[in-house]
Amino acid sequence: MEYIKLGKTGLDVSRICLGCMGFGEFQTESAGSHGWVINEDESRKIIKRAVELGVNFFDTANCYSNGTSEEYLGRALKDYNLDEIVVATKVFIPMREGPNGGGLSRKHIMAEIESSLRRLDMDYVDLYIIHRWDYNTPIEETVTALHDIVKSGKVRYIGASAMYAWQFQKALYTAEKHNLTRFVSMQNHWNLLYREEEREMAPLCKDAGIACTPYSPLASGKLARVWSETTERSRTDKIMAMKYGPTEDVDKPIVDRVAELSLKYSVPMSHISTAWLLQKEPVASTIIGATKTSHIEQAAESLSLKLSVDDISYLEEPYIPHKVVGAI
Repeated sequence: MEYIKLGKTGLDVSRICLGCMGFGEFQTESAGSHGWVINEDESRKIIKRAVELGVNFFDTANCYSNGTSEEYLGRALKDYNLDEIVVATKVFIPMREGPNGGGLSRKHIMAEIESSLRRLDMDYVDLYIIHRWDYNTPIEETVTALHDIVKSGKVRYIGASAMYAWQFQKALYTAEKHNLTRFVSMQNHWNLLYREEEREMAPLCKDAGIACTPYSPLASGKLARVWSETTERSRTDKIMAMKYGPTEDVDKPIVDRVAELSLKYSVPMSHISTAWLLQKEPVASTIIGATKTSHIEQAAESLSLKLSVDDISYLEEPYIPHKVVGAI
């Protein structure tokens, strides 16, 4: 396993991060709950294998499977040295009905960090991430609340996810202006089929010393298999259909080129897609949403593959602009 500093911090994280959205008890289809999630026993096997491979970075969210993802992760990590584990979770998505059930208000942030810590059964989380931009709460209120939970010892670092670059710049500026805790990471939607982050967000993060930790590096699996192959998730995942369904015609040539290079290097397609992303700046670690132990094993193996400049150009050449997905 390779490790890297998370942005301008002294925190070392593995270049592969285990994403835990696929862990949990399915109840109803929602923003954080999906029919393809796996149970606690299967989740524990993947977490155990990840630790064996040297993964020390785990990403979840309060909304994933209505909090059961956090519960599964917290119980599984009790078997390991938490001083070497980096746990990230998120806040924003509504967790209950009612006017204060979601968002980034001081009230919601203060309530949800307590709920996340209870579910994880931890005294603190290493990285607390705002899951989206809140159009209805002043950013000054949000960054002040985040600063206060850092100072309380319940959070070590703060990050952001899935927003426009101007919004993240506003958050960075506001924190700096008021001498508040600085954001250290951006968890953004970035892969070979969706490269809109390269226009504004990636340059902003590189300039500011912010670590990118992209989610969906394999485009929900589309970059890990030949175009004609389907899975249960590809047939049932509504969010996957929303993100990639409208651009299938223009995405197919890219997937075909990933397949070509996988034959050239005699590796799975996922190795090509992951290696490409890990060679982009300022990517520190990429989030692998594993639902099988083989998924995390292949991700770890991909670290040994270094693509040439010509390979990268060949993969990128067919891309055309896409509608923004993720920053909502």
